Amino acid sequence: MSWDAPATLDLAREHGLSEDEYGRIVTELGRVPNLTELGIFAALWSEHCSYKSSRAYFKRFPTAGPRVVQGPGENAGVVDLGRGWVCVFKMESHNHPSFIEPYQGAATGVGGILRDVFTMGARPVMLLDSLRFGDLDAPRMRHLVDGVVRGIGDYGNCVGVPTVGGEVDVHPGYNGNILVNAMCVGVARADRIFYGRASGPGNRVVYLGSKTGRDGIHGATMASDVFDEAAAAKRPTVQVGDPFTEKLLIECCLELMESGVVVGIQDMGAAGLTSSAFEMASRAGCGLALDLSLVPARERGMTPYELMLSESQERMLLVATPDNVGAVLAICRRWGLDAVEIGSVVAEPEVVATFAGRPAFRLPVAPLVDDAPRYERPATPPVPAAAVTLPPLHDRDLAADLRALLASPVFASARPIWEQYDHSVGASTVVGPGGDAALQLVPGTRIGLAATTDGNAVACSLDPFHGAAHGVAEAVRNLACVGAEPVGVTDCLNFGSPENPAVMGQFVAAVDGLAEACRAFEVPVVSGNVSFYNETSGSAIPPTPTVGMVGVVPELRQRPRTRWQVGDTVYLLGPVEGELGGSRYLQVALGLEAGPVPPVEYEAQRHTAAAVRDLVRLGLAAAKDLSDGGLAVAAVEMSGGTVGCRLTLPAGVSPVRTLFGEWSGAFLLATPAAFEPALERACEGLALTRLGVAGGAKMTVVVGRKHVVEEPIADLAALREGSLAWLSEA
Repeated sequence: MSWDAPATLDLAREHGLSEDEYGRIVTELGRVPNLTELGIFAALWSEHCSYKSSRAYFKRFPTAGPRVVQGPGENAGVVDLGRGWVCVFKMESHNHPSFIEPYQGAATGVGGILRDVFTMGARPVMLLDSLRFGDLDAPRMRHLVDGVVRGIGDYGNCVGVPTVGGEVDVHPGYNGNILVNAMCVGVARADRIFYGRASGPGNRVVYLGSKTGRDGIHGATMASDVFDEAAAAKRPTVQVGDPFTEKLLIECCLELMESGVVVGIQDMGAAGLTSSAFEMASRAGCGLALDLSLVPARERGMTPYELMLSESQERMLLVATPDNVGAVLAICRRWGLDAVEIGSVVAEPEVVATFAGRPAFRLPVAPLVDDAPRYERPATPPVPAAAVTLPPLHDRDLAADLRALLASPVFASARPIWEQYDHSVGASTVVGPGGDAALQLVPGTRIGLAATTDGNAVACSLDPFHGAAHGVAEAVRNLACVGAEPVGVTDCLNFGSPENPAVMGQFVAAVDGLAEACRAFEVPVVSGNVSFYNETSGSAIPPTPTVGMVGVVPELRQRPRTRWQVGDTVYLLGPVEGELGGSRYLQVALGLEAGPVPPVEYEAQRHTAAAVRDLVRLGLAAAKDLSDGGLAVAAVEMSGGTVGCRLTLPAGVSPVRTLFGEWSGAFLLATPAAFEPALERACEGLALTRLGVAGGAKMTVVVGRKHVVEEPIADLAALREGSLAWLSEA
């Protein structure tokens, strides 16, 4: 069918548009759209681009604060770090492409999130990823894990940005839809932030970067649809990345911005040239006139439909004044990148394009962007999981339970994954993978910049509100373990179909839980992403809101310790007993995904996190927050697999709840004996329990006179290395 042929209702349905939406398009235009115009509407009105089922709920998030420079609505959020520096960061999903083609799907997810950050004028300094896989023995799953890990590693390593942190989880609920969420953190001078606005009628529009191909066409609409058994046929909609071109693009764009020749700039992400053109015009209240014949193409015979909807990677759209176009083109040539003037900014708020001298399309901006459909879909509030009657726990073999947890893929060490990533390039990494949070120095300063990603889908399945809130609380604790104060949040909200009232109810509850927690911890949400339709053949993923949080250490004076040392005194800061509802202990040791998930004790957690930040900054203690697996698993992690401990639990407590309970917001602390008085003074007024001493080759836990755990620490640590060891052998 020709690119300028009149569209039909059947074609609209094939593009993912409803009958009502097609009728609205005809009404807005006062005519039937042609095929290219229909494709543009379908892309920008897709769930992935318009957030039509979720946008109504964004206002529930706190988005303002003393450090917020740019909140939601731009390519990435911006927060103030002090001393003239800002942090630019964002998290995005690349779930559907990664399930279809894991290597390129994950790789181009990294490339896309990098562009969201450097298009704001920031140099990317950190990559983090949050990965969710299904049962490792499920069909294709090892292929998916291997492809995703290699895609992330190859792209990040080649482009020269360190991958310094993240998280990995395994659950059968992801057998049909894996999740790949990528986060990028960049830094910039506060007076050098750039925005994606095509302002100034008469200014010129410049295309720069890779040539346009046919890869990625319909990527945005594919990401806004459920999967079925024919998902593999959608491989042509997955983009193909080139990290070496991306590196050139980063350096070229930063030089262009430093040279002062840029009015506005945006990457061609989801929906490609369509999204960048219409969104830049919308933000500026202007329009664009484009000649699509000038767009560099790497395949013959490409039509306006294909040129507008291709999601080929490593491309940017830039606006410059007429007298600066020559300088722009010269800088791009020096970096070996295609750069072509393809149009101009016009006052009328519409985007008009020609192709080979013929009209290609004429579309008003507002109906496609700001006035795109908004739905408040039916939402059935979830019923939080009730308490269950557990079997007797007083006679459990706690050592056997600990071994079972550590051997489970749920607790698998991510070492075989992050060993494939370059996490030290740039020489600024202070704490890399394996710590509670990543930590870097802002170049040329002693400012510490920290980042973490967190989420617990099992807890959110049981109680989306409290499960999501705990994700924020854990991120705050993780940052505290490297001495960082939280300053901003980005999120990636992964759910099934919003057309299912139960899924929509989960989404609304999770948003409210995130919002409550962010307000309680005074951490604004400045950017984010929603990924709906993560389901296959009617089976949706567990609700998975992922929190990406950044923090700052105003003056980094020493490297935070992440492990205890021989002779350290071991303390527990916070409640001694945790809760078992929604815990990994129930999931793994007893085979129960059961509640209830308790609420977050915000006031107590604010105080304990503040105390830990101070202890770490002063070098008085190593800290580890208690999360998945509780105290017992945290102790194994703090041991580094080499230094054991002897811990004595207080009289009268439940050994199971003390060793494996979660949700308490507690920390495990380790300090040299000489610093004990200072640590105890710093924690005055807080619940602080002395547990024992680090040292020896065994992990020994004593209750009364009974040794409930006495295991070689190296053997316990080795159990965590088993589930993903095959990645190192591949």
